[in-house]
Amino acid sequence: QVQLVESGGGLVQAGGSLRLSCAASGSIFSINVMGWYRQAPGKQRELVAGIVSGGSTNYGDSVKGRFTISRDNAKNTVYLQMNSLKPEDTAVYYCRLLANNRVYWTQGTQVTVSS
Repeated sequence: QVQLVESGGGLVQAGGSLRLSCAASGSIFSINVMGWYRQAPGKQRELVAGIVSGGSTNYGDSVKGRFTISRDNAKNTVYLQMNSLKPEDTAVYYCRLLANNRVYWTQGTQVTVSS
């Protein structure tokens, strides 16, 4: 059994910053990829950022240069530092874990950016 716990969402003004975290625990034998996705009302879920076990990262085009993903392998935790937030970043953010040849998702945390 694998558990994912995310935290850090909330309300922030445009130009502000937020940091999301997602901690994995339980019977984890191998972690391949950890990442963040988001879904705004009426839109499809999209990749925000991902990081593989070796440390390589990739980002969605709309967040490049503003968001930074990082991970603490010892804690099985992934972070998303979000800077220069825009109203269009408003969405539910989900943590995704690929481990043990399975995909796990969190229930999501709301990020709201006011103009």
